[in-house]
Amino acid sequence: MGRLLAAFAVVAGALGGPCELTASSARAAERNILFIVADDHGADAGCYGNPVIQTPALDALADEGMVFDRAYCTTASCSASRSVILTGLHNHLNGQYGHQHDFHKFSAWTNLISLPQYLASAGYRTARCGKFHVEPESVFRFDSVLKDTGRKTVAQAEACREFLSADADKPFLLYWCTHDPHRSGGVNNGSPYKPNRFGNEGKYAGVKTVEFAPEDVVVPPFLPDTPECRAELAEYYQSVSRLDQGVGRLVQILKDADLLDKTLIVYISDHGIAMPGAKTTLYEPGMRSPLIVRDPYATLRGVRSDAMVSWVDLTPTLLDFAGALTEEGAATPKVARPLAGELRARPAGQRSPHLKPGRFHGRSFLPIIEAKTEAGLDPPGWDEVFASHTFHEITMYYPMRVVHEDRLKLIWNIAYPLPYPFASDLWAAPTWQAQFRQGMDAPYGPRSVGQYIHRPQFELFDTQADPYEAKNLAEDPSYKPELDRLKQKLKAFQQETDDPWIMKWDYE
Repeated sequence: MGRLLAAFAVVAGALGGPCELTASSARAAERNILFIVADDHGADAGCYGNPVIQTPALDALADEGMVFDRAYCTTASCSASRSVILTGLHNHLNGQYGHQHDFHKFSAWTNLISLPQYLASAGYRTARCGKFHVEPESVFRFDSVLKDTGRKTVAQAEACREFLSADADKPFLLYWCTHDPHRSGGVNNGSPYKPNRFGNEGKYAGVKTVEFAPEDVVVPPFLPDTPECRAELAEYYQSVSRLDQGVGRLVQILKDADLLDKTLIVYISDHGIAMPGAKTTLYEPGMRSPLIVRDPYATLRGVRSDAMVSWVDLTPTLLDFAGALTEEGAATPKVARPLAGELRARPAGQRSPHLKPGRFHGRSFLPIIEAKTEAGLDPPGWDEVFASHTFHEITMYYPMRVVHEDRLKLIWNIAYPLPYPFASDLWAAPTWQAQFRQGMDAPYGPRSVGQYIHRPQFELFDTQADPYEAKNLAEDPSYKPELDRLKQKLKAFQQETDDPWIMKWDYE
């Protein structure tokens, strides 16, 4: 634990935060949960191999916890992904098909039960702070809603101090969600490439500004190595640094309250980076996301797992940690039964007959986190994930379903005759526009602009030999047996998860 405390002491000291331990929570309950969700943060951190970006707080968590190298969202869209994170159900069943805010108007079914409700029933006090982006409130209800300070990440951490430090007998769930490093409305007019500012146009008390030179950033192969792209990545790195400082302050608050070794810390992003080729797609840069877990009760520290885990697994895992999951992977009757009456009392609204309270599409990976030996970090049976995307914005209907095995990955573009629809901010991104203006044959990462916009019905990739998905094997006759096998596996997944879009196999 020494390296972690030292790292956060440095972070807190640099930001003017308190660094002395207090005894304010000597009576605090065990098995608390700090669940951190960043907004559009790809696997870009020092602990994920980026030598330029500065993420000392996340790296310190990794040093004292576990890093998952193959963690995947199920849909690379903010609201839809958060609904999965908080329910353990794919959004084609939970009903949050796309964005919640403004005219997009998507909302989950009213007879749904979410993570904070399960944990409240299990005896936890619950609070959320920061970006929410799901509806309805009756489904995703927390006991407390703490002050949202926007991109003032250190201030947002401080807004949670009283809740975290309360002298309470109940354990807590704090769901803490940043607005960084999401794109913002600002443009850096001081650069000839006019990159998006990723929130860097503001002044944020307690945050140390960390700037990056475009020539120093690491351009991943799925993006074009252009001046426009480098300028945007430099802004993105700065935004990531700001969220990292908020994480550092949060952990320092746990330390101040003598709670660090009583609290499970889970760090994820809702999905990949806000760049065309990642966010809103189910290519690897959209799906593959950071997952760092520090379990104070775990035996192994500073380790990595290659197990394939999914955001549908998060709610079951946290319930398992809280002792609220059965051996069969459902919420315990003691927790689930009291919620039945609450479901009947909720507004009638729209209800789904397919929801089964207490049941999840995912499963707990707590045994991996609490593995006693190195062999337990990568147990058998954790070698496939599924994904389901339907909307981002209301104007972006483009349903995709994915089965991703250890090596092969199949994407079914259900509406493939349509051009791929763009999120408004990604369409405007200089990274995209610089290539789009050159025409359909212009390169964009491993594919052309035209290939990115016009996609085939099936995309089959060998993600080990071709990690950036440049070669579609779906039309290769030698892969037809594998293609047929994966199609059947995808259909079975849809059948098991009550996916309405399964009917598209028959008439489209």
